[in-house]
Amino acid sequence: MSDLTPLPATAPTPAPESPSPLITVSGLQVRLPQGPVLLPETTAQIHAGRVTALMGASGSGKTTLLRALIGHLPPGAAVTGTLDVLGRTPHQLPDGELRALRRTTVAYVGQDPGSALNPRMTARRLVAELATDPGDKAVRELLAECRLPVDTGIADRRPSALSGGQQRRVALARALARSPRILLLDEPTAGLDHAVREEIAHLLRHLATSRNLAIVIATHDAHLAETYAEHTIRLSPGAAPPARTAVGLPSPTDPRPTPTGGRIAALSVDAHFGNHRRKSAALTDVAFSAARGTATAVIGPSGSGKTTLLRVLAGLHPNHSGHLTLDGHPLAAQVRRRTREQQRRIQLVPQNPLATLNPRHTVGRQLTRPLRLHADLPSSVHPARVAELLAQVGLSADHADRYPGELSGGQRQRVSIARALAAGPDILLCDEVTSALDADTAIGIMDLLTRLRTRHQMTLVVVSHEHHLVARYTGTVHLLDAGHITDSGPTARLLPA
Repeated sequence: MSDLTPLPATAPTPAPESPSPLITVSGLQVRLPQGPVLLPETTAQIHAGRVTALMGASGSGKTTLLRALIGHLPPGAAVTGTLDVLGRTPHQLPDGELRALRRTTVAYVGQDPGSALNPRMTARRLVAELATDPGDKAVRELLAECRLPVDTGIADRRPSALSGGQQRRVALARALARSPRILLLDEPTAGLDHAVREEIAHLLRHLATSRNLAIVIATHDAHLAETYAEHTIRLSPGAAPPARTAVGLPSPTDPRPTPTGGRIAALSVDAHFGNHRRKSAALTDVAFSAARGTATAVIGPSGSGKTTLLRVLAGLHPNHSGHLTLDGHPLAAQVRRRTREQQRRIQLVPQNPLATLNPRHTVGRQLTRPLRLHADLPSSVHPARVAELLAQVGLSADHADRYPGELSGGQRQRVSIARALAAGPDILLCDEVTSALDADTAIGIMDLLTRLRTRHQMTLVVVSHEHHLVARYTGTVHLLDAGHITDSGPTARLLPA
């Protein structure tokens, strides 16, 4: 899918600056009432024709700053300092003027683009819905500008039939459909393989120049910032993050536990998207197994079927044939036909945490629900268990009172992991769980999963594009390409350090 000419690995030549910045931020701070600082004091200027990167550890305020630029802050948030976006202060605008700003001038693509795409609409309709010119020719040109292969019928696919990288490009085409002056992107390369990351980065650099766009990206991708951004703003957390819970963790080089019997397996799995009239293959004759107490990785390019395989194992992708077993016993294809115990034992942490977190419920309430369903604990100890789960993923207990919209992308991912762990699973399926995290936090999360796997003989299945983490933390790897497993074996052989 790489159809772009690679840029030289050097810093780009800065585009000529406009006479005045489109965005001016001076001493801006955002905090919750009697609560934590969401954005420490920040000062910056954003110009047209340039790519500006926001970098910093998870929770440092990158997402909060992007949301401040579109006036989308938590209710009651205390804002100090000044913010000027094209001569206006977004969070002080009347509703009608704020809607007009978002609709015509400032476009935002969140960290979970798939969650913002109507699952019942095709890519063509999703873009036409917002386009100034909704005609078929103009829509196809927009999709092509975002490097989507329009001659493959992709315009007629729904979001569920698109890879993560393709979903991001459709969301980007929607954002560009009304020719905004400012484009805000939250982790645009997270969860993508190296080739697609380069394509997305190259595309953003091209859009900034060709459309004279001011592009602001929140990212952990140092290569993206160094190679494709003219300016980088580094944010620091308002308070020191919790220390990594590394005490007592096994070293990644320690002997891994000896498997003690089969755990989960799939045989001759064919999976597809669409119906019988228009079917698109996602997996073909896939065989997969992971034994008790092991860590297994599934790697491959974007769109190769990795997420679909995890969803088949979790019972969330019913359009497939083949056989699933759990500890040698038949496992129903659909999660609703599995027993409560089988549902508890197999938990999925999705790539997009918003897919499982209810924006109207606090973190504490959402962690308490699996405790009520699956844990044999009196309700009086639920708050303490919630605090323990949050601590396990590096979050303080006061996060229990916050809503998903008040969290950074990395914090939402950690809450999603805590929610899966609350059920006490035997099998944990992790889809790009470290892609939205900074390097130290990602290692901390993998250390945590390693400890749980070793202590509880938990089976861990990881989908990731971060091969250095796969090489360090897994023992077996399956290579997936175009829906086929092309090789399987010890990680040390297939991904040598």
